[in-house]
Amino acid sequence: MALREGRPLRVKLGMDPSAPDLHLGHTVVLAKLRRMQELGHTPIFLVGDFTAMIGDPSGRKKTRPALTREEIARNAATYVDQVGRMLDVSRAEVRFNSEWMDAMSSADMVRLCSHYTVARLLERDDFAKRYGSGESIAVHEFLYPFVQAYDSVALQADVELGGSDQTFNLLMAREVQRDYGQPPQAVITHPLLVGTDGRDKMSKSLGNTVGITDAPEEMYGRSMSISDLLMLAWIELLDAGEWGDLSQPRELVAGGEGDPLGLKHDLARRIVERFHGSDAAEQAAAAFRRVVQGKQVPEDLPERSFTAGEAGARGLLELLEALEMVESRSDARRLIGQSAVSIDGEPERDPTRRLAPGSYLLKVGKRRFARVRVE
Repeated sequence: MALREGRPLRVKLGMDPSAPDLHLGHTVVLAKLRRMQELGHTPIFLVGDFTAMIGDPSGRKKTRPALTREEIARNAATYVDQVGRMLDVSRAEVRFNSEWMDAMSSADMVRLCSHYTVARLLERDDFAKRYGSGESIAVHEFLYPFVQAYDSVALQADVELGGSDQTFNLLMAREVQRDYGQPPQAVITHPLLVGTDGRDKMSKSLGNTVGITDAPEEMYGRSMSISDLLMLAWIELLDAGEWGDLSQPRELVAGGEGDPLGLKHDLARRIVERFHGSDAAEQAAAAFRRVVQGKQVPEDLPERSFTAGEAGARGLLELLEALEMVESRSDARRLIGQSAVSIDGEPERDPTRRLAPGSYLLKVGKRRFARVRVE
C-alpha cells in the first residue's frame, strides 16, 4: 500500500538492550536495514527498553532473569552509537518503546491482550516445548509478543525485520495491526548467525560472540577461531554486498578445494575493517600471525604493578578479573580447569594461587597476555 501511495516504507528493526554490546549476529539484520535506508525508505531502529524488562522468551528453555530499569539504561546507553557503525542514524528514527508502553493504561493493556488466545500462544514452539515438558512459563512472558506487536502499531510499521527466531512475534504483529485498523506489515526474516562455538546462535550469555566494539586483535582472533564450515556460513550472512570477490574462493573451499586458512584470514580482516578501518585490520592480522601462529609475545606489552599486599589479597581468579583478562571469576575458573591459563609459559591449575614478589607473564588462551610485577 505504501508503495502504491508513492511514499517511503517505514521499516522497523527492534533490539532489546539485554546486554551492553551488539555483536556480529545483530549486524545481519542491521545491514538489511541500512540497505532499505539506501533505497530511500525510512529506517526505524527501536530500542526495546520496555520489552527488555520482560525478556524475550524466543528460543528460551526457561524464564530469563528480570532486568532492572537501571541495568537496561546502562546497556542501552551505547546502543545508538554502536548502531551508528552500520546505519546513518542522522537519517533514521531512533525510538524507545517505553515512550508508549509507560503511558499505556491497565485498561489499554487488557484490550491489547484480548486480541490473542492462550491456545494460539501455545502454538509457539518454545512455549509449547516448555509447557509439554513441565517447565515453568511465567505469565509476564506471554506479554512479550503482545508488546512487540503493539510496537508496530505505535510506529505504523510497513515492514519489520528480524531473525528467524522472531517469526511468531512478527506475524502476530500483523494480526494486531489489523485489529487496530492498520494495514499489516510485511515481514522479512533472516537466518541466525551461529556463534564461535559452532553450535548455538551468537549470544552474549553463551560467550560465543564477536562484539562490534571488540578491540581489533580480539575481533580478528575470535573470527579466526571458527571452523571452516562455519566460515562459509559467516561469509554468506555477513556479506552486505561488498564482498563479491570472496564468492569464488568460498565456492572452491565449499567444494573441498582452495585455501580455507587464507579465506578465513580474508574474512577476519574484512570484519575488523568494517568496524575499525583498514589500518587496524592489517595490524590485527600481523599481530595474529606473530602471536598465535608464531607463538610470540605481543610487542609493547604493558606491565601492571601490584604491591605484595594487593597481590596477596587476590587469588588467581581475582587477579585475572582485575586485569580484565576474563569476563568473570567463574570464566577464569573454567579456563584454569581447561589448562588455558599459564604463568611464565607453564599451565597453572590452582585457582587460589597467590603471586609472590617478582615479575610474571600471564597468558589466557592464545591471545590474551599481561605482564605483572609484584613489588
